[in-house]
Amino acid sequence: MTVREVTCGFVPLVDAAPLIIAQELRFAADEGISLNLMKQPSWSALRDMLALGHLDVAHMLSPMPIAMTLGVSGMQCQVDALMVLSINGTIIGVSKPLAAKMRNTGWNTDFNDPAAAATAIFATGHEKLRIGVPFPFSMHRMLLGHWLSAHPAFDKNQVEIITVPPPRMAEAVADGLLDMFCVGEPWGTVALEQDVAELIIPGVSIWQCAPEKVLGARHDWIDEHPQTTNAVMRAVYRATRWLDTPQNKPLATEILARSAHIHLPDNAIDPSISGHISGQNGGMPIDIPQFLMFHQNSANFPWRSQAAWIGSQIAQWHGLDPRAALATAQDCFRSDIYRQHLGPFGVNLPGASAKVEGALKQPTPVPATNGEMILGPDTFFDGAIFDFSAQN
Repeated sequence: MTVREVTCGFVPLVDAAPLIIAQELRFAADEGISLNLMKQPSWSALRDMLALGHLDVAHMLSPMPIAMTLGVSGMQCQVDALMVLSINGTIIGVSKPLAAKMRNTGWNTDFNDPAAAATAIFATGHEKLRIGVPFPFSMHRMLLGHWLSAHPAFDKNQVEIITVPPPRMAEAVADGLLDMFCVGEPWGTVALEQDVAELIIPGVSIWQCAPEKVLGARHDWIDEHPQTTNAVMRAVYRATRWLDTPQNKPLATEILARSAHIHLPDNAIDPSISGHISGQNGGMPIDIPQFLMFHQNSANFPWRSQAAWIGSQIAQWHGLDPRAALATAQDCFRSDIYRQHLGPFGVNLPGASAKVEGALKQPTPVPATNGEMILGPDTFFDGAIFDFSAQN
């Protein structure tokens, strides 16, 4: 077997697990791939390394390929999302002083009630909310915007969004630079364990099926390396399936904790892998269904409707032509390549490449190549619906 070397960038987060497991458990080697993982200090560094050709593939925030292709993030570069690596996995936290003020309004921590949390935040009378996100073009920022702007007390002039690399989020809260943050695990739990923040709601309580990370690559690299693309996708798919097998979770935590990967103790990584999250330091963990999914509910499929929703947010932020932005976004989520490479591998594929986002209130069987597959739930907390067909 010919061994092909592939350089892959990642940011040290639990949702980089599919790439780490593909390397560590030799799923990549089995497919003839020598997967060289390169840890990046920030999303902007990863973005530029990919654009300049120093990385072949990358663990990416789901809006990044779309933003790069639209030319609104760094140098313009056509980047595609080959598959979704993870669904959900984000957490929203507040500084301890803000948490105390929220409790003075009568609020009690309830991970399942984003509306009550927003009411408490605005009732504190905080003049300016400084909110940390890992990158301007991230699902973190989009979830925050959807959540907070739905509240009648929202005033965009009272909110300041600040970009902070995930490993520095706790430090920024401790230094008084942030009142709130939305970040991928384990960095919310790190802020909790350092006793500088409390966690108030998970991203899944805002949108139950938010595409968080994708496997991204430059469009030209994909065209030039079809066999390598195929092999990488197969290896990563096998890793996602392994990760969502319950008996594998303790070993996954152990592997991710190693210095070459996240380099944190098991107790910082386990909450997101197990889905048992504490709101307060030393508090009783709460079981959060679907907190982080790698494979279940057809998590890996790159839905064009998810891409269109992301494109619509970016178009609003930057005053872009919405139809053009949505068309570009859809082209970035390569459901055609997913079908081409993983269909022959026996992967069950949905009959369509788009759906109505936010419409499934419970797990729902839909037609698929192997009979049917289960999708959802995927609702937004406020009942919002994004009808892909109505946008075209």
